[in-house]
Amino acid sequence: MDFSTRLAELQKRTLEHREALLTEEAAKTALVMPFLQSLGYDVFNPKEVVPEFTADVGTKKGEKVDYAICSNGAVNILVECKPSTSELNVNHAGQLFRYFSVTDARLAVLTNGVNYQFFSDVEKPNKMDDRPFFTFSMDAIKPSDIRTLEKFTKSEFDIEKILLEAGNLKLQSLLRKAIEQEFAEPSEDFVRLFAARVVEGRLTPVVKESIARLVPATIASIIRDRVSERLSSALNATAPALSEAEVAVADPAEEGVVTTQDEISGFHIVQAIASRLVDPKRVVMRDSKSYCAILLDDNNRKTIARMWFNSPTTRYFGTFTGKEEVRHLMPELTGIYQMSAQIEARLAELDAGLASG
Repeated sequence: MDFSTRLAELQKRTLEHREALLTEEAAKTALVMPFLQSLGYDVFNPKEVVPEFTADVGTKKGEKVDYAICSNGAVNILVECKPSTSELNVNHAGQLFRYFSVTDARLAVLTNGVNYQFFSDVEKPNKMDDRPFFTFSMDAIKPSDIRTLEKFTKSEFDIEKILLEAGNLKLQSLLRKAIEQEFAEPSEDFVRLFAARVVEGRLTPVVKESIARLVPATIASIIRDRVSERLSSALNATAPALSEAEVAVADPAEEGVVTTQDEISGFHIVQAIASRLVDPKRVVMRDSKSYCAILLDDNNRKTIARMWFNSPTTRYFGTFTGKEEVRHLMPELTGIYQMSAQIEARLAELDAGLASG
């Protein structure tokens, strides 16, 4: 089972049980330990994953960090856990800050089993940063999160590469915040920069105010257009030879089935995701009055996903594990991309002949 599949299974468990895990111990056992296992670490080997790790720090004696992940006797990662219902903040990281400077660890993780925050010493050597360089949530795992997390797996672990990535991610985060701030509330320098390119003559207060008001709207329009272009490009690239008639096949047992453009577009997105694992021609769509099914090999016992798009107000995208369907709110088609891990896990399950639905 590959890493993305293991993570998809853990995500499903997290979404099902998070509300019941009211204590730190419950979150550790049900969520955090399986997460460490998904990274390839043996949680039952006390030389590799040390629970209740203790290192006396100054006048603080007997304090413990929940887990220390070790290799060849050296501590690589410190992990501090909180209950799954707790909101994480820097005040929860007291032990991590103290232990960071007296162990070999260059990485620390603060988690409640749902949200994970990764820290290092990017700003000052041997002193844990106040802000994480990488965060992710089991509620919404992005493909980019999976690529980053793979670097923390036991088989891929390389501290120098991770620290380089940490610096890049931290800088990228700061740039993102600065750009978002400029987009939302353009500074005077930002307004002047673009005004000089589009306005002839003197920049009057009225013109400057007009430019400042138009900049956020213009940028939002550009972003929407770029997203639309990328989506169209992805759809066109995945199955250029398939006609709408070949894709949108209605269930012959039902009459009056209307296949919408959103269902066709949603199908193409799933087909694009699936193409990383199977021949896209094996992925077909079969519409019905209630939902639009996406199948492997045109077999209704091999359902990859379902699109519940017929309601005028609320739309859902259904993913499967075995015969169990989980419906996710899907107000925008692009949200299907966030289902990549579940779709790939389902394909692996179906191709292995382990499920029917």
